[in-house]
Amino acid sequence: MHASLHTDKPLVLTDADRASINARARKELLYIILAQALVGLFVAIIAGMVAGKVAALSALAGAGAYFVPNLLFALRLFIATHQPKGASPVMFLMGEMLKMVAAVGLLWLIARVGGDRVSWLAVVAGLIGVVKAYLLMLALGGFRSGSVVKYGDKK
Repeated sequence: MHASLHTDKPLVLTDADRASINARARKELLYIILAQALVGLFVAIIAGMVAGKVAALSALAGAGAYFVPNLLFALRLFIATHQPKGASPVMFLMGEMLKMVAAVGLLWLIARVGGDRVSWLAVVAGLIGVVKAYLLMLALGGFRSGSVVKYGDKK
């Protein structure tokens, strides 16, 4: 083990470092939200082609049950990147908790309003698609070297 890896000195960031980190965070937040929206739409289109309009709408509802709370949470984090202190860990965890509660509430609302007209397989497919959209980004080369690598970019 290297003794030089452990230090008692705090990490000191310059204003330029903070600006760079915040710019990267804003960019990645936007890409994640875009990926989630595209995956949700893709799942809805596939569900519609396979099982019809009810399945497409159900998949959109399932995707929206996670996408909407996550979009609001991402917006809050985006705004925090423009503030001097950013988002505190406590606020981040509270936001995550509220996001999960909101998603469960929206799923309950889908069941309550949709009743028997809901295709639950499509709802779950839309929900899982949006929740796991970041894995698709990682598989396609996202978040390498601090930025999202677009298809066709030179590495």
